[in-house]
Amino acid sequence: MAMTLAEKMLADRSGLREVEPGQIVETPVDLVMGNDITAPIAIREFEAAGATRVFDPERVALVMSHFVPAKDINSADQSRIVRQFAKEHQIKHYYPEGTGGIEHTLLPERGIVVPGDIVIGADSHTCTYGGLGAFATGVGSTDLAYSMATGRTWFKVPESMRFTYYGKRPPFVTGKDLILRTIKTIGDDGALYRAMEFTGEAIGDLPMEDRLTMSNMTIEAGGKVGIVPTDDLTLRYEQGRAQRSWRVYAADRGARYIEEYELDVSRLEPQVAFPSLPSLTRGISDVGDVTIDQVFIGSCTNGRLSDLRTAAAILRGRRVHPETRLIVIPATQDVYKAALREGLIEVFLDAGASVSTSTCGPCLGGHMGVLGKGERCLSTSNRNYVGRMGDPGAEVFLASPAVAAATAVRGRITDPREMVQEEAV
Repeated sequence: MAMTLAEKMLADRSGLREVEPGQIVETPVDLVMGNDITAPIAIREFEAAGATRVFDPERVALVMSHFVPAKDINSADQSRIVRQFAKEHQIKHYYPEGTGGIEHTLLPERGIVVPGDIVIGADSHTCTYGGLGAFATGVGSTDLAYSMATGRTWFKVPESMRFTYYGKRPPFVTGKDLILRTIKTIGDDGALYRAMEFTGEAIGDLPMEDRLTMSNMTIEAGGKVGIVPTDDLTLRYEQGRAQRSWRVYAADRGARYIEEYELDVSRLEPQVAFPSLPSLTRGISDVGDVTIDQVFIGSCTNGRLSDLRTAAAILRGRRVHPETRLIVIPATQDVYKAALREGLIEVFLDAGASVSTSTCGPCLGGHMGVLGKGERCLSTSNRNYVGRMGDPGAEVFLASPAVAAATAVRGRITDPREMVQEEAV
């Protein structure tokens, strides 16, 4: 039987010749991941079950990312629980504040996740690693506890959807724009418990960081996983980075997909998701006059070095609008250091931005930029649900770093192409 990419991966890792949607399979896991919010729950369940050792101290990652540095007593206690567990079990991939950053940027960056991996994490955006060609998905903390003890997990084989992107991307059209447009097309539950397979010539031309962004937001369409097939670009990314050997999988010719979509990216412009769903996306030309109180550039979706470079190119020599505040948070310590070396942090500071240590912070309404009632924020993060970044009366718009930087300068949602035209005059 011809199988999709997700089916091929699950069949191989389950020791089966073939699988089909709806089938229950058990597989070994290459990595299990928890953070400062989810890992403490998993640790309690792990200990309550009588487990005494993790299955492999090199296959567990614990990343302090959401409420670090600790914002209050409760968050400090959460981190303390994880810190003690990591020490007791000699967890190799333990990253407290100051050493790592946001897990979904950190793990690919350090080569801890590689193509062909089966990865589960107690965080919904674990699906990010599908950009590397991994089968990666979020689970609950109880499932995480089981896998930490046994090194195994189970899946219901998902139905697969194939998305083919063709054409040449216009300036300022990124992976963020492709995935926002895709979610608009299928809806916020259009891929519910399905595998989203991203392919086509435009994906082949898409930088790795943009592929990770697309897979990151699979969950915003209800997807189980979002996978980009491993290609030469993936393997070049892994050279000198991967900490383990990898596996390369490809869908079979003639594989059956529950739905298939095509998108001509050459006809796309920068996209903006309006409150309060990612599917409420419009092209930048249809946005209208929308003033913004706060701009946030960061998160596991768009806090990578290429994102900061894009934002700095627009902000260089300009100032943030006096009625708008700009928060920039590099996703990891390595991104922060590279941005320092390249002078990007100085550009942000000169423009009047607030730059923070690596943390999820305002993305989940945690700290470092929580919104008040009636405020509007344009964010490069992945969710704009009611109350996501603060008061339920606040509004959140989603867009790329280019749109975010241009918006910070003008104080209203702005097409970054206007900035280029302005420089040309």
